[in-house]
Amino acid sequence: MYHCILAKYNAEISKKKKEDLLPEIRELFAGLTGIEGIESVEVFPNVIDRANRYDVLIRIRMTPEALPVYDDSEIHKTWKRDYGKYLEKKAIFDYEG
Repeated sequence: MYHCILAKYNAEISKKKKEDLLPEIRELFAGLTGIEGIESVEVFPNVIDRANRYDVLIRIRMTPEALPVYDDSEIHKTWKRDYGKYLEKKAIFDYEG
């Protein structure tokens, strides 16, 4: 399955800050492939800068059994703790593919 996180930054986050955050987020989530059942992680920036768009998509390919392990992982906790302050909102979507 794919576990997708769509994140929208706060209005105060500059375009430069968005660009600076991208390699950090990629590095953080890259560590997930060390968890059994997580096959791949991709982080995509939005290429259209409009107020009604989300800013980043994090797509994780994993087995359904890996989801609770991911939820309890230090990487997930770090994401929420260290990057949550930058976010206005996020959406989570899981699908088979």
